[in-house]
Amino acid sequence: MNTILIAVVSMGAIGVFFAGFLAFASKKFAIEEDPRIEAIIEALPGANCGGCGFPGCSSFAAALVAGEAKFTGCPVGDGDVCVKIAEILGMDDTDISVEKLVAKVICGGDNGNCENKYRYVGVEDCAAAAKMAGGPKGCQYGCMGFGSCAKVCPTNAIIITDGGIAVVDEEKCIGCQKCVAACPKNIIKMVPYSSEVHVLCSSPEPGKVVRKVCKAGCIACKKCEKVCNFDAIHVENNLAVVDYDKCTGCMECVKACPVKCIEGDMEKVTVAV
Repeated sequence: MNTILIAVVSMGAIGVFFAGFLAFASKKFAIEEDPRIEAIIEALPGANCGGCGFPGCSSFAAALVAGEAKFTGCPVGDGDVCVKIAEILGMDDTDISVEKLVAKVICGGDNGNCENKYRYVGVEDCAAAAKMAGGPKGCQYGCMGFGSCAKVCPTNAIIITDGGIAVVDEEKCIGCQKCVAACPKNIIKMVPYSSEVHVLCSSPEPGKVVRKVCKAGCIACKKCEKVCNFDAIHVENNLAVVDYDKCTGCMECVKACPVKCIEGDMEKVTVAV
């Protein structure tokens, strides 16, 4: 009986000793976390979308404090978030205006404008379909409409229209860029939230080639370029490209486009002074 009692007491004493040692060691060798990390985490939207290039908000916050990330790197956060982060990091210039970027499917070739070159029967996935002769779409640069982008969107901001093309709801888009990475055609781009004018075509082919496969493709006629008084749109590599920093939303290019591949809300025409 004494042997058992001695063993129990000994084990208890050893347990107390090691518990005390571990408690001492945890305080002695503890690595204190920079309080700015927690402050930045609280300032971030908390989407944990990975759009900043890091696994989540906490990793992004740690990278900011370590000087390994830009304080404007959160695609979900707006200018106010950037200002808060700059203040936490002790930056001098906190007068920052960062506009939200949203995803845009740069294609207007729905089923009515661009026919399929063959009937696809297989997995409803854009990447899988693209492996079969570039996909069924008549235009090799067009949206196939199988919804791989919609499947990865965390906010259900993307729908596939009845015309078989992906469309982004800009109000729901948080700018995480997951759809950009999921598109095998690379036709989803990030654009300024406030921009009203977009060229909905991604084909660099000559106009005569584009017209054979799509009624709504850019034919590089340069009429948009000629009517723009602000040098905001140019035809590059057979494709009209909008300079969002210069565009005033006058809609002259929208009105001039003969194939109607330039999107713009005519009810929101901006009068430039």
